[in-house]
Amino acid sequence: MRRVFDILYACALIVASPWLLWRAVFRSRNRRGWGQKLFGLVRPRTSKNPCVWLHAVSVGEVNLIEPVIDGLRQRRPDLKFVVSTTTETGYDLAKQKYDDHFVFFCPFDFSWAIKRVLHRLRPEMIVLAELEVWPNLVATAKAHEIPVAVVNGRLSESSFKGYQRFRWLLGPTFKNLTSVSASTQCYADRFEQLGTPASCIQVTGSTKFDGVSVDRKNERTRKLVELAGLKPDDFVIVAGSTQPGESLLVAKIYQKLMKEFSNLRLIVVPRHPETCASVQKALESSGLAVKLRSQMDNVHLETSADVDMVLVDVIGELSAWWGCANAAFVGGSMGGTLGADRGGQNMIEPAAYGVPVSFGPDTRNFSEIVTQLLDADAASVVEDEQSLSDFFRRVINEPAWAMRMGARAQKLVAQHSGASVRSVDQLIGLLGHGDEDRSRAA
Repeated sequence: MRRVFDILYACALIVASPWLLWRAVFRSRNRRGWGQKLFGLVRPRTSKNPCVWLHAVSVGEVNLIEPVIDGLRQRRPDLKFVVSTTTETGYDLAKQKYDDHFVFFCPFDFSWAIKRVLHRLRPEMIVLAELEVWPNLVATAKAHEIPVAVVNGRLSESSFKGYQRFRWLLGPTFKNLTSVSASTQCYADRFEQLGTPASCIQVTGSTKFDGVSVDRKNERTRKLVELAGLKPDDFVIVAGSTQPGESLLVAKIYQKLMKEFSNLRLIVVPRHPETCASVQKALESSGLAVKLRSQMDNVHLETSADVDMVLVDVIGELSAWWGCANAAFVGGSMGGTLGADRGGQNMIEPAAYGVPVSFGPDTRNFSEIVTQLLDADAASVVEDEQSLSDFFRRVINEPAWAMRMGARAQKLVAQHSGASVRSVDQLIGLLGHGDEDRSRAA
């Protein structure tokens, strides 16, 4: 069966190759790591300590696995960790966050690449963040008696329906998962319907509620406040994980509000830093004074009045920028008209700071979290430019209302924390006591 998947993947790669080449040449993307991706040419691991391989697709999953790694390290100090990602932004963030671990690009699901990676890294366990289930990876791991666990397991309705259509092909993959820590009962049921044994599934809650900062005076946020020249009486709007259309929309609203509120400041953190150049050009043509975050290193702005907005063109800082906010907009959520039909991005980080949070109507990837926030009256859905402008204006004009909304959001995050601990309990149970080195041949 693995050869069948190899043939399917090869055909898909051939079809996609013109697009991949175009992205590499004209967008400077997907240029790195092809030896690892195609052939599994990772650096052989020399340590004799037991190892856990964690796979995080992109930026969100890279952040998600941090409390899992911390929990495993506390329980098993002998463990070593290797971290793989799929996207380049995820890789860059993982290198930044986990510089003491080996970080690499996850190989495509070709059988030869998977076998080589397993042979060179010799993992005791593979941990997949949310859902990145690949047939050859799971099958090869099972053949080598390596448990494969899913943490923060999620199956959206569209993904579930897609997997169901191909259950005759993918059923063995779900059946061979050793453990699934699902974030909700609904997701747990979907895993079971796709073939994962009920005995292997646990509902642990969402790990996205763990590992988030609740202290606005944390060191990283304080440094950014100083670097950006923000003053105590500034009202700071932070728009994070935005698509280009959303960045321009928030800036347009900001320009209008500036005429009413002179102490407004705007921080925009695009989802993809490489879009910042085009966004900056469009904003400056509209008359805004824009400062790129990369131009601020070691240069403290004397006054934020000289800069209308900061455009953050580096990765790994969004969680700290949320701590500067008096009002927040979480991007990837405004729908296709703005090129922002991404299903939403993580809104828990600003909520944890007690920031009044808004996001668009397309939050399908965070549906359970959005439901919890809205049921607690701890966030607002904005449909368009007018409703987002009205949200910002109300937060400014009604500070007591804004404070209550933020407090409810912060309370909700605290109530739902602990999923990482429960997930780590499951993972520890899959590991042996790990004093011996279990070398495996490919």
